[in-house]
Amino acid sequence: MTSRAAVIGAGSWGTALGNLLAGKGIDTVVWSYEPDVADSINREHVNRKYLDGIELAPSMHATPDMAEAVRGADLVLSVSPSHVVRQVMAQAAEHMEEGALLVSASKGIENDSLKTMDGVLADVLPERAARAACFLSGPSFAMEVGRGFPTAVTIASHDADAAVRARDAFQTARFRVYTSADVAGVELGGAVKNVIAIAAGTVEGMGFGFNTQAALITRGLAEITRLGQAMGADPRTLAGLAGIGDLMLTCMGGLSRNRTVGVELGRGRKLDDILGGMVMVAEGVKTARSARDLARRMNIEMPIVEAVYSMLFEELDPRRAVEQLMLREPKAEHHG
Repeated sequence: MTSRAAVIGAGSWGTALGNLLAGKGIDTVVWSYEPDVADSINREHVNRKYLDGIELAPSMHATPDMAEAVRGADLVLSVSPSHVVRQVMAQAAEHMEEGALLVSASKGIENDSLKTMDGVLADVLPERAARAACFLSGPSFAMEVGRGFPTAVTIASHDADAAVRARDAFQTARFRVYTSADVAGVELGGAVKNVIAIAAGTVEGMGFGFNTQAALITRGLAEITRLGQAMGADPRTLAGLAGIGDLMLTCMGGLSRNRTVGVELGRGRKLDDILGGMVMVAEGVKTARSARDLARRMNIEMPIVEAVYSMLFEELDPRRAVEQLMLREPKAEHHG
């Protein structure tokens, strides 16, 4: 049974999950890189910067001191933006108790190494902790979890006992957790769907309708599944919560940051201007680069990911991107 949890990252998702744990009576400490965010949580029981409007459990404490957050915790939740997980969790690992369970709720593929968070954490954690690490993903907006809306997610681990332990820590009457042994599928589904969501937002911003959205999401899932299978994932995972479930939410939900980036691109705004006006990280921007590079390394065809990369980093006009996708060589729907 979990008695003390350390949440590494005080963004919207870390705050929502920390609040869920605290609401179960678990002694929960949130590490925040930003002292003002920690102060808001401690003084007002609200995270005004990242999860404003959600009243937080008075028992949840926040600190900018990593050692204070991690020391004594039997569950450590890694929920920093994926591009800083290596740096942040290397610091956290110095203070982790032996036998502490590590749960990752970050979604992304590291740009240089092309590793998912499973690989990144294996590089910075002790071997035993890395082997039992768990990965939480699925259709779950932080704001809706904070409001107590019924939500279902998947937790995957190479260690079945660890997955059950993590499941029991997070399971509530409003937050249902399924377990899985398919770490690759859960991680890739959670990472690449953010790239597809940028594409979905772009076609919406251009004024296209439901036909276009449905085609984009379906073919996006085909791309994720091709990459997943090449990386050893079970295609059934990508037909579940961590695959199509998360993809649908992120492509269509109004709270999706990645979809928002796409909408603004479709309306003609420049990427730097869009990102400059956002408080929270849109993971799909960085992941577009690593997903495209990983697909090329694995010799996997991912034309939507390629198009998003070109729009973000090569200034490809969105209308030209759509035209290129539509005019690709005709072929059977299921191929390769």
